[in-house]
Amino acid sequence: MATEPLLRHRPAAERFLSRRDWLESWHSFSFGGHDDPAWRGFGPLRVINDDRIAPGRGFDVHPHRDMDIITVLVEGQLEHQDSLGSRGLLQAGDVQCMTAGTGIHHSEINSGERPCRLLQIWLEPAALNLPPAYDQRSISVGPSWTPLIEPQPRERALAVSRPIRVWRARPGAGQILPLPLTVPSLGWIQVIEGQLALDGQQSDAASVLITPEAAIPRPGLPTILGQGDGLGFAAGDLQAVQAIDRPADLLLFQLA
Repeated sequence: MATEPLLRHRPAAERFLSRRDWLESWHSFSFGGHDDPAWRGFGPLRVINDDRIAPGRGFDVHPHRDMDIITVLVEGQLEHQDSLGSRGLLQAGDVQCMTAGTGIHHSEINSGERPCRLLQIWLEPAALNLPPAYDQRSISVGPSWTPLIEPQPRERALAVSRPIRVWRARPGAGQILPLPLTVPSLGWIQVIEGQLALDGQQSDAASVLITPEAAIPRPGLPTILGQGDGLGFAAGDLQAVQAIDRPADLLLFQLA
C-alpha cells in the first residue's frame, strides 16, 4: 500500500497539460514529460488523462507493458486496433480494458467527424508478465452508481488484473449519492462534468441535505469539487456526494 497522504485534492487547474495540434490532454498525475514526485499516483492508480482528440487524428501504434489500462469514452467515437487482433469502435458510454502484461501494441484513432473526449486510466497490475488481454463494453449509466469495473467480469461490468472497483454516476441536481466503498480501501473521485458538494462527516449523510454551506470542513478536504477535479481519500473519511446547481457526471474508484 502506498505511503502517501490518504487525503489528496487535485484541482483541475493544477493538473499537467500537454497540447499538440490534434490533442489536449490534462494529466491528474505525472505523465510523459511532466513529472512531480508529489503526484506520481495514489495507491495503485498511476494515470488519469482527460483527453480531447481532433477528428481523424489519434495515437498511432505504440506499446504498453505491465499496466492495466481503462478507457472511458465520454464523447464522440474512437477506433481501436491491437496486436492481439482486437478491433473495435468505441462510442460515447463505452468502456475499454487492457491488461498490457508481457506486451501489447495498439492504436486509438478518432474516426468520427467531431472531437472525442475520453478518460484514460492506468493502474499497477496484480502481477508482472501477465498474458495480455483486451475487452470493451457499452455500459448505460444512470443517476445511481453503475459498475464499470469489478474484481470479476459480469454481464454489466468488466475486470482488469487488479481487484478494483470503478463506478460511474450521473446524478441530477440536488441528488445525494452515498459512497459504496468498503473499509479498509482507498477511494478516488474524478469529476467529469458538473459540481459536487462533499459531506466530510461520519454520519448517515444520505438522510440530510448537503450544501456547500452545510458541509463540515475537515483539514485538507474541499467542500466542493468541480469539473476535472480529483480527490483521493481513505474509505470511511467521506460518506456521500451531492450534485449541485446542475446534473453531474463522475467516476468513483475503490482501490485495493
